[in-house]
Amino acid sequence: MPKEFGRSQRVASQMQKELALILQRDVHDRRVGFVTVNEVVLSKDLAVAKIYITVLNADEAGKLANVKALNEISPFIRHELAKRMRLRHISELHFLYDHSFDTGMRVSQLLHEVNDGADADAGETDDNPQQDV
Repeated sequence: MPKEFGRSQRVASQMQKELALILQRDVHDRRVGFVTVNEVVLSKDLAVAKIYITVLNADEAGKLANVKALNEISPFIRHELAKRMRLRHISELHFLYDHSFDTGMRVSQLLHEVNDGADADAGETDDNPQQDV
């Protein structure tokens, strides 16, 4: 019976925490804005880590620039990660932009618009009093 939380999941969870701290405290690159680490997905052999990030207060070009900058300084980030984690080999880091936050905000906006439209329609019908038959 497989374990509920395998080694790769435990390592990915710890890696996510350490990456967040490294990006917050140790990366002093002006090209990197306010970055949030959403998820770390490791390969089965822990050789490659896909790090999904979001960038707040940035347009589409800014998001791509942040991902590009992080991929350029990934050797430094990997070195800092190696200092903090007790692993024989540290994964190769690949930063990717996570579009789920943007998609969620768009869905929320659409639902809000639909809800406002339904409230406006309900207000129009309430103005007409029912006639007794």
